[in-house]
Amino acid sequence: MSNDIAARRAELYSLLGELPERDYPISCEKVLEEEREGYVLEKLSLDLNGVEPVPAFFVRPKGLTGPAPTILYNHFHGGQYPYGKLELLEGSRLGWQDPPWAVELTRRGWCAFCADTWAFGERRGRTESEIFKHMLWYGRVMWGMMVYDSLRAVDYLVSRPEVDAGRLGTMGLSMGSTMAWWTAALDERIKVCVDVCCLTDFQALIESRGLDGHGLYYYVPSLLKHFTAAQINALIAPRPHLSLNGNYDRLTPPAGLDRVDAELKQVYAEAGVPEAWKLLRYETGHFETADMRKRIVEWLERWM
Repeated sequence: MSNDIAARRAELYSLLGELPERDYPISCEKVLEEEREGYVLEKLSLDLNGVEPVPAFFVRPKGLTGPAPTILYNHFHGGQYPYGKLELLEGSRLGWQDPPWAVELTRRGWCAFCADTWAFGERRGRTESEIFKHMLWYGRVMWGMMVYDSLRAVDYLVSRPEVDAGRLGTMGLSMGSTMAWWTAALDERIKVCVDVCCLTDFQALIESRGLDGHGLYYYVPSLLKHFTAAQINALIAPRPHLSLNGNYDRLTPPAGLDRVDAELKQVYAEAGVPEAWKLLRYETGHFETADMRKRIVEWLERWM
């Protein structure tokens, strides 16, 4: 990694507010384990941050005998606060969800992990607005704490014997899409990134008056003084990165997709791997389609 890229990555991390120590000792309790059709489900309670427990699911194929490719799956928002990590097991409720990703991934011999992020699933009880305001008073940024948990999830995953640390990917839809490309940008251990329906160019979002389309969690103080969306995504290069978006999705204005695509094509071409970046666009809105699912699986099979 060049010194310039390392410095930019450190600069991006520094914008995420006051975070727990990066080497905070992680602990994990297995709450339950059960066999499902085709895979084994582990329900976990992790201490990733020293502030509150992080409930999570880890799924692995039945009969797994050695380290396997593993996906850090990031759940969507959609105002579905009770749902959270259940998306991995049941589908996203935003378009195509047959089969759910737990089945899709494990039947190919891969493992997957998904945790409830702040305000979702078993971490709900306070509103997103309340969490955002409380953190802000203490110099913390909600998105920063969410990203921190994802980075610590990577630390946890590479410690597991079932996980092939050299074949670790991340993906997600909507809020999970944004988390996928932020996590991949900040952590080189992520070898493949797939984001669905949220490759948002910040300036285009402002120009289209789309700021209220995202929740409070999304906004990082002073971010635009330092980074564009394309510049964050450029930190993923030369690692493979697939992005899938709808042209009628108000969260991804078409002019912004044009801009990010042009910049990343140049970045990947200069890195000598133009084939490792691909933006697919659909005449749809903010949801996954059957063709998107097909392309995602093909991409993971090619690069994982």
